[in-house]
Amino acid sequence: MTAGRGMRPTLRLRLTLLNGLLLVGAGVILVLLAWLLVRDALRPTDELLAGTTVVLADGRSLDAAEWQRQLGETASQELLAKGLAALLAISVVGVAGGYLVAGRALRPLYQVTATARRLGETTLDQRIGYSGADDEVAELAQTFDAMLDRIAVAFDAQKRFVANASHELRTPLAVMRTEIDVTLSDDEADTAEYRRMSTVVRDASERANGLVDALLVLARSEAQAGHRLARRTECDLAAGTANALTAVRREVERIGLRVQTSLESAPVVGDPGLLDRLAGNLVENAVRYNHLHGRLWVRTGSDGRRSWLVVGNTGFEVDQADVPGLFEPFRRGGRERTGARGSGLGLSIVRAVCDAHGGTVKVIAQPGGGLEVTVTLPAADGLGPAVTR
Repeated sequence: MTAGRGMRPTLRLRLTLLNGLLLVGAGVILVLLAWLLVRDALRPTDELLAGTTVVLADGRSLDAAEWQRQLGETASQELLAKGLAALLAISVVGVAGGYLVAGRALRPLYQVTATARRLGETTLDQRIGYSGADDEVAELAQTFDAMLDRIAVAFDAQKRFVANASHELRTPLAVMRTEIDVTLSDDEADTAEYRRMSTVVRDASERANGLVDALLVLARSEAQAGHRLARRTECDLAAGTANALTAVRREVERIGLRVQTSLESAPVVGDPGLLDRLAGNLVENAVRYNHLHGRLWVRTGSDGRRSWLVVGNTGFEVDQADVPGLFEPFRRGGRERTGARGSGLGLSIVRAVCDAHGGTVKVIAQPGGGLEVTVTLPAADGLGPAVTR
């Protein structure tokens, strides 16, 4: 405790004052009760005849009533004096003991404060490690340690995400700069060479732009997870999925995929832009990571309580143990995705959009290769007829 803040009303001081007030109040009540009882009890002459006298040990003779009055006053004065002295001593000891006990009980709180002040980018591994009694303070210390564990995990994930995003953005920028420098340094470069350079630069800029768009969508989705969506509109997953299939039709025809669809109405309430991106990412991934003459199957539907979107594809083989890694940004099958096709954020965005809409996403690795992704969201009623293909 610093000198400038020594007199502030700390919890320890308030507990000590409360303990002292209760102790002093109880002591005052006990002394008062004792004084009343003694005063009422010292009445030995009440049953004697009027005019009765008593002979004291020193030979004096006093009226019984006067002797009783003097006896009561003396006893009351002695009781008050000794009682107040005892109350003062007990109060001092009690307040001092209460201050020490409160300090010992609140020690984990001081450890929480000290740990929080020391925390930084390089000290997130520090913990309170409280080992005292299993009480509310211990629960607070354990909760604080658990919170630090979650913060450390999130911080590590953020650093990894930023590093991967920087790498992904650096790659197209480096390609563009290299192409421009090489072409400009060639004195014999003709129109065809400049056209080739322009094509490479355009493709690299499109890749960088796509990554930036994906990062913005991911940030927007994660910001709304667990909170009320900024936009809530009735829409149909089947319609968004149909549009996504239309967008990849040329690529589907190019690699000869066999497409099976069953797009029944799947009404939901949410952000149409995010939901369209969810369907688009799943369909685009299913096409991008497929193989020649492979299969693609897409289903939507609803049972009145839940609406779902299922997208499956053939492709390279993925171990089920690697499936959780698919949802990590810039990872593919548990491996880094930097430098691979796409932004590496497809399933990360899908999961973030599901979380923002109170839904779930499940991925199952298919025997022989490929994945089947099932997205389940709360359903909304009355959104019109099904979309068929």
